[in-house]
Amino acid sequence: MSEKNRFEKEEEPLVAAFRKELRSAMERVLRAELRAVLDAEPYARSDDRKGYRHGSEERGILTSLGPSEFKMPRGRIKAQDGTEEEWRSFLIGRYQRRTRNIDLAIMELYLAGVNTRRIKKALRPLLGNAELSASTVSRIVSALKEHFETWRKRSLAEDDMRYLYLDGFSVKVRVAGRCSRVSILAAVGVNGKGEKKLMGLWLKGSESAQAWSDALEDMIGRGLKAPLLVIIDGGKGLRRAVEECWPKTAIQRCTVHKLRNLLAILPKRAHKELKTDYRRIINAFSLSQAREAYKDFTERWRSRSPEVVKSLAEAGAELLTFFYFPQTQWRSLRSTNVIERLYGEFRRRVKTQGALPTEDAVLALLYCLVATGQIVMRKITGYENMPDTLPSELDKAA
Repeated sequence: MSEKNRFEKEEEPLVAAFRKELRSAMERVLRAELRAVLDAEPYARSDDRKGYRHGSEERGILTSLGPSEFKMPRGRIKAQDGTEEEWRSFLIGRYQRRTRNIDLAIMELYLAGVNTRRIKKALRPLLGNAELSASTVSRIVSALKEHFETWRKRSLAEDDMRYLYLDGFSVKVRVAGRCSRVSILAAVGVNGKGEKKLMGLWLKGSESAQAWSDALEDMIGRGLKAPLLVIIDGGKGLRRAVEECWPKTAIQRCTVHKLRNLLAILPKRAHKELKTDYRRIINAFSLSQAREAYKDFTERWRSRSPEVVKSLAEAGAELLTFFYFPQTQWRSLRSTNVIERLYGEFRRRVKTQGALPTEDAVLALLYCLVATGQIVMRKITGYENMPDTLPSELDKAA
């Protein structure tokens, strides 16, 4: 027998020893649970007993040590109205066939990119020859979608979101039997404690003004209050939707997106020089210094590339909005990198798949990557200085 086959088929001695003791341990714990509910020892005569035992049944459950057989004690519980009902264990559910850690392992593997056909093979060293069908895996994975449906309909009335990042990206999804590119719109909020939270996910045909309006109206309809600041990319549709839904909210244009737009205009030999001049604006120590650098940039590049100057002017003062907020937060507020990272992790998860199976599967997967901690969103830099209201200087500038 090869080393590979020995590794797959031979049970580790320590695990085998544990498995021998598992049955008696499980039965002992279950009998103690029933004893506590009945408030009486077996065969004890007592007026205070809350029911009685009536035999046991053979059960099986799949654990991280493999399949295990045990006897489940049975009992009848007396209600206050004199009726009786069958006792149900809190430790092991009536139809439970696996321990919770097995289900969690299956979900973790799925979220890590293992398809349902390979999950059983991946868990074989733990489960041995225990049956774990593709339909069982699919049912466990479907629970993720149920969690997502609950999350997407939750109330946002209690969420105190000071900042809101909005951005979108496209993925391939099987729609009506064909693979098509669709847009996922995402919103990440920052509350008064500086904590980042995924606020919403929407799958749309494009990033049009109407698509973004629908997404924002969905959050507003669930109680979300207008944030102090919204950080967006350069999409005209998104810009228009924000202005219509929250006319008093300050807008910060993503400085990273704008730099990409500028670089796309010029040949590569001019990129280094343009980056240097552009970063003098973004990395300035004050708003006045940034405005001076902005002016120098315009004068320097007007004759060399009018299109570059025109593209920079398109963002206008919204490129410098972050200067009105606490300086400790400037680095975090001047770009939509928080959502870019979200997309990056998602792309790594689905890169082995040509197209995701359904529209709902896309959103549920992205949500669960965040909800289960596969994607961690840390507090915003300088969270100790979160403002309660819009800076007065920004009001005057507007």
